[in-house]
Amino acid sequence: MVGTLTTPPAGRLEVGSKAGRYRRGMRVVRMGVLGASRVAPEALFGPARAVPEVEVVAVAARDPERARRYAARHGVPGVRPGYQALLEDAGVDAVYIALPNAAHAEWTLRALEAGKHVLCEKPLAANARQAEEVAAAARRTGLVVMEGMHYRHHPLAERMRVLAREALGPIIHVETANCWPVPRFDGVLYDYGLGGGATMIAGCYAIDCLRLVGPGEPVVTGARALLRGPGVDRAMTGECVFPGGATGRFRCSLWSAARPSISVRVTGERGELRVSGYLMPQVFHRLVLRAGGETRRERVPGEPTYLAQLRAFAAAVLSHGRVRTGPENAAATLRLIDGFYRHSGLRPRGLG
Repeated sequence: MVGTLTTPPAGRLEVGSKAGRYRRGMRVVRMGVLGASRVAPEALFGPARAVPEVEVVAVAARDPERARRYAARHGVPGVRPGYQALLEDAGVDAVYIALPNAAHAEWTLRALEAGKHVLCEKPLAANARQAEEVAAAARRTGLVVMEGMHYRHHPLAERMRVLAREALGPIIHVETANCWPVPRFDGVLYDYGLGGGATMIAGCYAIDCLRLVGPGEPVVTGARALLRGPGVDRAMTGECVFPGGATGRFRCSLWSAARPSISVRVTGERGELRVSGYLMPQVFHRLVLRAGGETRRERVPGEPTYLAQLRAFAAAVLSHGRVRTGPENAAATLRLIDGFYRHSGLRPRGLG
């Protein structure tokens, strides 16, 4: 999806929060971090050292002392006493949000109202309705909102999409998986109130990928969940149907008997595409295309996904570049997540 961006008016130092904030001659995006998260070192701090257009200037956490220790450990020069204080800082142009899933939409909306661009960890919101509210706010303010579906910024993602549409003929079936064991049973992973559950944590990738390679937007037809606790899934399998009748299936797991699998399989009338390792393809991936009586194996080069994502975010802010994973795309994926939860007998997140 391509986000809607506005061009800053000529001759103005900056425009207000309702229209988006741009500094005259802006060449560097000054970023603040909401949350002292485990993922930020890989998703932001490391990549920022290789992206001269991004400078991480401040961090805020619920516990100011924890924020100070976190900032010192990762070389962030500024600490703000709370999330709202960071949003009100005129020296911050954009924020990276790595809070629990249930807080993503709230703080993205607050950031937009404060005139900040947003790079938010996936999923963008707890449910589709929240994501649609974010999309509306992004259109109204003209600010960049990017969901952290980092794998989409590697050339492998586009290669999968193109081969699925051009090499296989009419598509018959699509199957995606993101199953890996996470032997941690505390914290946010299985907390309904914080937006936890296997489908939110791991399945969102597989469901987004189902949409990426499939022939159109699917409709949910069924789902089955394995539970960690009341209302919270540790694994999920879901079925759907695409326009024209092709079927789809996704699997995700944080703790189950399923063997680890980060894979894509697309079957068409003329052949089949199989990909493993689509999430972090710079580490490892395998692409095999069988079509027309031939088998072809490809290695798709590309820089690390989080690095490519940060470059794309900076380009969107500074040069009105394309936003592949904007809020409209996130809302479409969350509509499926909500549907899979309902078909499995579980409530979507964020409903009390």
